[in-house]
Amino acid sequence: MLEKAPLGRTDMEITRVGFGAWALGGGDWAYAWGPQDDDEAVAAIRYAVEQGVNWIDTAAVYGLGHSEEVVARAVRELPEPDRPYVFTKCSLVWDEHDRSVEPHADGSAASLRRECEGSLRRLGVERIDLWQVHWPPADGTPLEDYWATLLELKAEGKVRAVGLSNHDTEQLARAEAIGHVDTLQPPFSAIHRGAAADLLPWCAANGTGVIVYSPMQSGLLTGAFSAERVRGLPDNDWRRGDPDFTDHLPANLAVAKALVSVAARHDVPVPAAAVAWTLGFGAVTGAIVGARRPEQVDGWLPAASLTLDPEDYATVAAAIEAHGAGEGPVRP
Repeated sequence: MLEKAPLGRTDMEITRVGFGAWALGGGDWAYAWGPQDDDEAVAAIRYAVEQGVNWIDTAAVYGLGHSEEVVARAVRELPEPDRPYVFTKCSLVWDEHDRSVEPHADGSAASLRRECEGSLRRLGVERIDLWQVHWPPADGTPLEDYWATLLELKAEGKVRAVGLSNHDTEQLARAEAIGHVDTLQPPFSAIHRGAAADLLPWCAANGTGVIVYSPMQSGLLTGAFSAERVRGLPDNDWRRGDPDFTDHLPANLAVAKALVSVAARHDVPVPAAAVAWTLGFGAVTGAIVGARRPEQVDGWLPAASLTLDPEDYATVAAAIEAHGAGEGPVRP
């Protein structure tokens, strides 16, 4: 049985790791991870749930609706007591006629309500467990307006809890003044550590649960990456053009090397050490971790019960400081 923690002030308790379904959306869209076999995707989700993971994180935009459909397929036949919580996100909408066009953020009430109905339909559920604004809308909708729409949908029973992703502390405070922010989903890893400076303290002070994403920095901190592997990524993998995988790659791989030694010290796979690094920060409730095949789950699952010690954090901090990797606090 995996350890669980209360998700903020919601009525949900979640395992310290959750299954991330971004890559399961498949290829052929602006932020794809390359081709993905749906049968393997379903098998990966079911394997994680069998091991005790009790939540899945997806988004409407992942695969332009396809990730939610894959998640639905994976969980629909599970007995009700065994079904994981399903968390999804809104505000990013896409061109139904051109999959190559980058999705854009729309916070209007009409758009959000359409998105909610679309996610409910694709997921095959009557209520979404957690619905989060993916990115601050760029269409001019004031935060107060789009947050009010989410609170209305919660009051109507369409969603169980509501949260924000990729929002700063000023935006969180504005939302909190209208209605409680149940959760925050920020990026957080041993490379991009900025959330520890202000977001995590704000959430701890306000009873907001935190589920961090990219704790393995999109694969960089798994111990399996190299410059050669980056060069071999498919042309339609978004990481090929990302600065973390190009300009900053040498410094980031130095951090990964430090995590290799931490993992060896605890006799766990390197991905588990990378994820556990984020879980050592007190305000973090859980970490979203992806897998495209069942065997990849075993690489990070031990993080659910692993606690790193000061020596581990010192090892990683030394690599960060020696190579100037990333930004933000280097230890809890």
